[in-house]
Amino acid sequence: MNKNQNKWICAAIPALLLHCSIGTVYCWSIFSQEIADYIGFSKGATEWAFSFAIFFLGMSAAFLGNVVEKDIHKSSLIAAISFALGMAGTGFFIYYGGQHKGSPIALIGIYVCYGFIMGIGLGTGYLSPVKTLMLWFEDKKGLATGLAVAGFGAAKAIASPIMEALLKNLGDDGIYKMFFILACVYFVMMFVGHLLLKKPAGWHEPQKKEKGQSIMSVIKSRPITNYIGIWLMFYINITCGLALISQEKMIVKCIGLAGMVGVISTVSAVFNAGGRLGFSAWADKMKDRNTIYKLIFILSIAFTGLVILTSGIKNGQGNILLTILVLGLLFVVNAGYGGGFSNVPTLLSDHYGMGSISAIHGITLSAWAFAGLTGNQIANLIVNKTGTPDPDSHINPVGYQNVLYLTIALYIIALLISIFLVRPSKTDKKAN
Repeated sequence: MNKNQNKWICAAIPALLLHCSIGTVYCWSIFSQEIADYIGFSKGATEWAFSFAIFFLGMSAAFLGNVVEKDIHKSSLIAAISFALGMAGTGFFIYYGGQHKGSPIALIGIYVCYGFIMGIGLGTGYLSPVKTLMLWFEDKKGLATGLAVAGFGAAKAIASPIMEALLKNLGDDGIYKMFFILACVYFVMMFVGHLLLKKPAGWHEPQKKEKGQSIMSVIKSRPITNYIGIWLMFYINITCGLALISQEKMIVKCIGLAGMVGVISTVSAVFNAGGRLGFSAWADKMKDRNTIYKLIFILSIAFTGLVILTSGIKNGQGNILLTILVLGLLFVVNAGYGGGFSNVPTLLSDHYGMGSISAIHGITLSAWAFAGLTGNQIANLIVNKTGTPDPDSHINPVGYQNVLYLTIALYIIALLISIFLVRPSKTDKKAN
C-alpha cells in the first residue's frame, strides 16, 4: 500500500467516520420537543441536555488532550464507547420518563447521558483524528482538517432526514427506540474508524525535543496575549453562531417559510460543512491563516448589520428581498461558524508547532464548552424578555431581531481581537 493510499485509509476515512457520528449532536432540535413531551417536562428544561453536551465536549477535550496526544487508539476507543453508551443511556431515560411522567430521575438521567457521557465521547472523538490528518496531509493541513470537521458539520444534514423518518415510522414510542438504534449504528461506525486510524510511521522522530515541554511553556513561546486572542475570538465566533443557529427554526418561521424549515436547515448544514472545508482550504494559500478569521468576522458583521438596518426578521414575511437577506445571514453565519472550527488546529500549529498540538487544541476547545453554556441560553433570554410572542404560532420576531444587536457587537469585538491581539510572526506556517 503506498503512502497516498495510506493517508485516505488511515486518516481521512476514519476521521469522517468519527466526525459524521459525533456531529449528530447538532440534530438535537429535531427531537428536543418530542423528548420534552414524552417525559412530561418543558422544552426549556430539556434544552440543558444539549448545553451540557457542548460544555462537556469542550471540557473533556481540554482535560483529555494529553491522552489523545499519547495514544489515539485509546482516545478513539474511549470516544466510540462513551458516545454510544451516552446515546443508549439517553434512550433508556427517555423510556423511563415515558413510564413516569415528570420524574426528575428521567431528566437528570438525560442530562448525565446526553450531556456528560456523550460529551466525553464528543471531545475525545473530535480531537483524535485531527493531528493524524495534519501529519498525513502535511502540505495541505487546512484541507485535511477541514475535511474532517466538515464531516462534523455535514452530520446534521445527513442524519436529520433519517431521524425524522425513524420518528415517523417507529410509532408512539419511536423517540426512545430511535436512540437505541442510533447507538448501535454509531458505535459500529466509530469502532471501524478507531480500527483504521493510524499515524504515519516514524512521525514521532522529529518531535523528541518537544516532548519534554509542558503545554504552558509551549504556549508561552509566543506572547501570552496571542493565545488569549485566539481563545477569545474562537469563543465569540461559537457564541454568536450558537445564538443564531439555535434560533434558526423560529427565525425561518418569522419570515414566513415555516413549510420549508427542514429544507433550509439542511441547506444551512451544507453551508456549515462547506465553510469548514472551504475556509480551511483557502487558508492554506494565505501567508497568515488568521486572515480567514478577519474575513469571517467582516462578512458576519456586514450581513448582521444589513438585517438590523432593514429589520429583516420583523419585516421579512412577504418581502422577497428581506427574506433573501435573512437567509443569507443564516447561511453566512453557518459557514463562518464551521470555518472557525476547522481553522483553529491549523492556526495553532502555525503558531506553536505540531509537538503538542492535540493538547493545545484540546485546551482551546474549552472555549466551545463555555460558548455552549452561553450562546443559545443568552439568545433564549433575549427572546423571552423582549417582544411579544404570537399567541398562535409562538414566534417572536422582535425578540429574534434583538438577538442581532448582541451578535454584531460581539463580532466587532472579535474582529478587533483578530487584528490587534493575534499577531502574525516570522515563524507562522513554519513552526511545525
